[in-house]
Amino acid sequence: MRDIEALRRLLLRILAEPEFNLGVALYHGEFAAVSAVMEHNGVPVDKDITPQLLAGDTWRAIRDAMVSIIDAKYGVYVHGAAGDWTFSHGRFAALLKREGIGGWPLLESGKLNMRRKVFEEMAKTYPQLEDLRQLRHARDKMRKIKLAVGPSARNRTVLWPFQSKTSRTQPKASQWIFSPAVWLRSLIKPEPGMAVAYIDYSAMEFLLAASLSDGHCGPVNRMLEMYRSGDPYLAFAKAVGAVPAAATKATHGTVRDLYKNMLLAVQYGMQYETLAARLGVSAFEAHEMLAQHRAQFRQYWVWSDDFVQHALQTGVMRTAFGWHCRTGITEFNDRSIRNWPIQAAGADILRIACIMAVRNGIKLIAPVHDAVMIEAPISRIDDDVMLMREIMRRASRVVLNARADGTHELRTDVSIVRYPDRYTDKRGIKIWNEVTGLLASISTPAKKIA
Repeated sequence: MRDIEALRRLLLRILAEPEFNLGVALYHGEFAAVSAVMEHNGVPVDKDITPQLLAGDTWRAIRDAMVSIIDAKYGVYVHGAAGDWTFSHGRFAALLKREGIGGWPLLESGKLNMRRKVFEEMAKTYPQLEDLRQLRHARDKMRKIKLAVGPSARNRTVLWPFQSKTSRTQPKASQWIFSPAVWLRSLIKPEPGMAVAYIDYSAMEFLLAASLSDGHCGPVNRMLEMYRSGDPYLAFAKAVGAVPAAATKATHGTVRDLYKNMLLAVQYGMQYETLAARLGVSAFEAHEMLAQHRAQFRQYWVWSDDFVQHALQTGVMRTAFGWHCRTGITEFNDRSIRNWPIQAAGADILRIACIMAVRNGIKLIAPVHDAVMIEAPISRIDDDVMLMREIMRRASRVVLNARADGTHELRTDVSIVRYPDRYTDKRGIKIWNEVTGLLASISTPAKKIA
């Protein structure tokens, strides 16, 4: 009773604070409850393959065997006398030269920067390196697969809502099916009679930047116009004359992807030197792209510059739904401050969508950055997907204060997987096929999950 009475007195003090918003507090609290529901539901995984990959000896054998298969086209690993494989930085430098890949970021020592994030960014620009990136990640970071999978063949782990400074959920990467490597997502497989659907927001960060900066200086918002075209990345390429007016994703996909990478990078203040390395273009071309971005989206840049100055002067950044982050203590980097309002607004939107989904009886099983995964019987999955997409649309309207004409609404894309099929991510299909092929060659399978 003493604890309860102390809590009552504390609550009265909190409610008396002028900046305290009970509605926001209850909204944050409800999302914590919704997160617990998603953790309880879990993500269904393959009952046969998962336990084999979780077995340490089996995975080590597969991991070693993958090197000779995948590295055959790269030639960067060296097989030692003890039977182990070593990544050769010299051979990798030679590979970059053969492939004509210049501008790889360097360390202060002058050596190639081989940090995971750098490799990941460069592989986006040079897709031919993606298989090598995934192999290196498996060798260096996945000495053991630690997915949290119990007897029910469900991946369940603590989602840690509000863990990041932008308030996004941040489950432990090694235990979460959507974190370690994209090919592992192929383990996701609905149970008999069931289906799962992955529903994600389309070009979310682009529209968030357009909406948050709307009306900041002048009535014309080119970003909103390009989003409403259906493909903002291709629309930008057309606007600057990089592709003809009749270009489509099918006819000019490579150029479109180049400008997509540029738009997402420049939006957060990336300078032309870094941009050149990331896109694999000359410093002059990168400088020109940056100038094009500032010319096309003047409204966004005025708003972004003002946001940075206001955040540093006041010492705090806030979202429309009450999440805040202090600058000068936890955040003071210019690029991070520019990034913060967009990521935090995205987190607000996804939280509201998750809360509304659970209220409407949809079985949520995972939040994934700007997407969700739901589960339903095959007979009902189409209806639940339709409802979830409407909920996600409305959630974006709530946060972005959308107009009646739908100007500030986010679109969604969906992928439905029905039993006996499995979920796949195209970036990891090749590695998955290699892994399962090697797994099939192992004579003693692991015990199946009951």
